[in-house]
Amino acid sequence: MTGNEFRFFLSCDINLPVTFRIEKLEGNLPSTNSSNPAVIGSSVEEKKPELYVECALYIDGAPFGLPMRTRLESSGPPFCWGELITLSTKYRDLTTNSQLAVTAWDVSCGKDEGLVGGATIHLFNVKKQLKTGKHKLRLWQGKEADGSIHSTTPGKVPKDERGELERLEKLVNKYERGLIQRVDWLDRLAFKSMEKIKDLESSKNGSSHLYVLIDFCSFEHRVVLQESGPNLLIPASITSTNELVTVWDPEVGKINPSEHKQLKLARSLNRGIIDRDLKPSSTERKSIQRILKYPPTRTLSGDERQLLWKFRFSLMSEKKALTKFLRCVEWSDVQEAKQAIELMGRWEMIDVCDALELLSPVFESEEVRAHAVRILERADDEELQCYLLQLVQAMRFERSDKSRLSQFLVQRSLSNIEFASFLRWYVAVELHDPAYAKRFYSTYEMLEENMIKLGMGAFDGGDGFKLWQSLVRQTELTAQLCSIMRDVRNVRGGTQKKIEKLRHLLSGLLSELTYFEEPIRSPLAPTVLITGIIPSDSSIFKSALHPLRLAFRTSSGGCLKIIFKKGDDLRQDQLVVQMVSLMDRLLKLENLDLHLTPYRVLATGHDEGMMEFIPSKSLAQILSEHRSITSYLQKFHPDEEGPFGITPTCLETFIKSCAGYSVITYILGIGDRHLDNLLLRDDGRLFHVDFGFIMGRDPKPFPPPMKLCKEMVEAMGGAESQYYTRFKSYCCEAYNILRKSSNLILNLFHLMAGSNIPDIASDPEKGILKLQEKLRLDLDDEECIHFFQDLINESVSALFPQMVETIHRWAQYWR
Repeated sequence: MTGNEFRFFLSCDINLPVTFRIEKLEGNLPSTNSSNPAVIGSSVEEKKPELYVECALYIDGAPFGLPMRTRLESSGPPFCWGELITLSTKYRDLTTNSQLAVTAWDVSCGKDEGLVGGATIHLFNVKKQLKTGKHKLRLWQGKEADGSIHSTTPGKVPKDERGELERLEKLVNKYERGLIQRVDWLDRLAFKSMEKIKDLESSKNGSSHLYVLIDFCSFEHRVVLQESGPNLLIPASITSTNELVTVWDPEVGKINPSEHKQLKLARSLNRGIIDRDLKPSSTERKSIQRILKYPPTRTLSGDERQLLWKFRFSLMSEKKALTKFLRCVEWSDVQEAKQAIELMGRWEMIDVCDALELLSPVFESEEVRAHAVRILERADDEELQCYLLQLVQAMRFERSDKSRLSQFLVQRSLSNIEFASFLRWYVAVELHDPAYAKRFYSTYEMLEENMIKLGMGAFDGGDGFKLWQSLVRQTELTAQLCSIMRDVRNVRGGTQKKIEKLRHLLSGLLSELTYFEEPIRSPLAPTVLITGIIPSDSSIFKSALHPLRLAFRTSSGGCLKIIFKKGDDLRQDQLVVQMVSLMDRLLKLENLDLHLTPYRVLATGHDEGMMEFIPSKSLAQILSEHRSITSYLQKFHPDEEGPFGITPTCLETFIKSCAGYSVITYILGIGDRHLDNLLLRDDGRLFHVDFGFIMGRDPKPFPPPMKLCKEMVEAMGGAESQYYTRFKSYCCEAYNILRKSSNLILNLFHLMAGSNIPDIASDPEKGILKLQEKLRLDLDDEECIHFFQDLINESVSALFPQMVETIHRWAQYWR
């Protein structure tokens, strides 16, 4: 819709009852006994107010239809109803002078109901458009709402009394109706300021006024008043100008009955005999190939669906065509669905990547989802573990609690303890989700029963019961660690005192954690058995949440260091690190090792979890101690003849890891990058941590497209050096390799659509489209190289002196 178009509905065409919501009553009720001195200090207990709101419709000054009442509410102030009121009158019956009269009553006064106050509001504004969204009505205390044409109880605050608060509330109403563009970071600042203004206004004016908040029903387009009968409201301006006027057609977007009939005839099963021998022409073949290259997020048009259905028999040898074919099936047609399932069984075997698409919420057919599971059965444990997090989330889209997918995952875990451990944790975390707790609990029980049934024939040489108990003890361990964190946080003083308390607890009261009675499988690496915590090597990080750094001794005599956090949701970090690990695997399959550091992360609850500790230093700390990255690397890998006094191997490792993370953080839209969450290992591997902002979200305004800092470029010899050119080459190569697996990446994120991960749950569809946009599937490999090099050049030029305004803003990002 262009800026000059005005699409609308006519009120006379809306055959729906008038609907609105009574939200709440704001302000303090006047005290009923403050004016009677005899009551003060008496033993008579002041009664708690019990309020209801009565709503009546007035048309042309006369009551129309029956008044409606809300339920009684006594838990205030504020008194919140949030109750939907539906009147007997329909929108088509409304006239210009339609008013809603709202009166609040208090029944705590005994037999006589106490009148609190009333107000009226016109349903149409001065432009003859139906009012929508939230409206705040000021009650006339002690007066019943007057619905006459010239009402004595108007709910609108008089112009001379309107202040900043009224203006802001009007803007908020527009914002909530989508009339003001949303800008996350700016909106948060605006709402904070508004809260301060609200508190200031309240302290100035006291609480002498009472307000009722009403939320009117919204429609897809504006509703313009048109009374039933002849059209007498055509504006004169339309007839006096030669401008074209776009009129809203209510049938746009609806199914055309004749087209639908034609489509049904064209897809008639009687034509199946003819369709078997049909072969696409060269033009149709090109169209089909174009459709098959569509990303899984793209919806097929009617013509595209018809084309795939027409040549379904000739497409059975193309495995890439199955998912697209299943998208064009009319599943509500029993016969068509039956034929589609039969063809699916004879289709060329599809790849595991495409099977994941069939588990997305788009496909509801149990037969289709079961076929996807049959494909997954061909994958080995290593590959399945790459997708396990998403497969657990895909259970949300199944039609039963004991689905084919959950049974498959449980069966596969019975032969792999690492798979079983991660499956148990991923399912256990979802038990906190009230909507799907029953489903995940069913899978948890299934896993427990099947593992215990293994008996003495279990893998790893132990019996099933003992193996299950070794996994349950992981939960007991995390519960004890949570308890330790609470004790440590309560210690007054600096970080050193908290560290002393931690070591004292591990050596004294909780000495059973120093040496476990039986070895426990590490939650992060279940193949490793841990036997206890080493108090002297354990510490606490200096940060707001005081995460623990714990050193566990292993049964093989080694040491396993982990970080345990409480008070932080690690599910988003877990997803990002899983994607880094998967992308590292995809790159290595193409013989490109970029020396990434996909450290392990495991969320053990909605606000707790653990991660692998990697010995490293933040760039902020390195620059503070050594002034440059080059000086730091010279300390560990000196070579007088090497580039910049560093061994070529170390510099190559640094360049490759910078390239890998630059590409991955760009694709995943990782935000909030600064020198404290970019870490560097002694061998030159750079890696990122702390993924609180993904899918393009960033707390800072004007983030640069690529997350490169000036110090990283300087360590490569500057933007003109051969090493920087090599860095760009690695970036472009990695980008094109990952683009080849775009369907896999998009399918995995689509399976996360129902998860409770903050940056995905807020708007899953928008997030996936952003991800698709970053992959630039509209370009070929050569065009992508030019695109990505330009992207790097833009981001790097932002870090060095010659600046324009936008580049200057990007430079501010790193400050």
